[in-house]
Amino acid sequence: MRRSRRINRELARMYPDAHCELDFTGPLELLVATILSAQCTDKRVNQVTPALFARYRSAADYAAADREELEGIIRSTGFYRSKARNIIALGQRLCDEHGGEVPRRLEDLVKLPGVGRKTANVVLGNAFGVPGLTVDTHFGRLVRRFGMTGQTDPVKVEHEIAALFPPKEWTMLSHRLIWHGRRICHSRRPACGACGVHHLCPSYGEGPVDEKTARALVRTGPFS
Repeated sequence: MRRSRRINRELARMYPDAHCELDFTGPLELLVATILSAQCTDKRVNQVTPALFARYRSAADYAAADREELEGIIRSTGFYRSKARNIIALGQRLCDEHGGEVPRRLEDLVKLPGVGRKTANVVLGNAFGVPGLTVDTHFGRLVRRFGMTGQTDPVKVEHEIAALFPPKEWTMLSHRLIWHGRRICHSRRPACGACGVHHLCPSYGEGPVDEKTARALVRTGPFS
């Protein structure tokens, strides 16, 4: 626990501006953007959502959307047919069961079409200020490399990491780990020699430790 919390403090110094890299102005926009981000980069989603959010401003708009039109707008995000189907069903469910508003409870969010725990926690933490851990591929990879957990199942990862940190840290911890995973701790060749927490990492050496070589692997973004 002490090492995990120290890593979090070091990451906080490295990424003082860490935040959700999806563009949104409210809970519904964030919910839709997060659904679109599955198997897609945040940068691509942010290129698509200005037109999408201008066309569909409410849950009722999504509920009444023409599927082919919606598919055309989101096509470049990939898996656009299933995403369009889920977004239309999402709008209908929000209108039928939640007065057109995005619910503020995890147990309600995960019952919505296209919404799992990861998406629900993104919305809770960033739209409502409710602590949540966003266990995406970056998060899972890093907490295993850092020795915080050996679990691979996202729900088990979430529960084990939640036990190491106070709830007030959960949302920002998620942002810091995701930022670090995108920029330095890559899946194939982590930039170990350029990592500010390498002295705390039990996986140091999985990537090149020579600083010059490692620096060439660092990605600076933007990722939004």
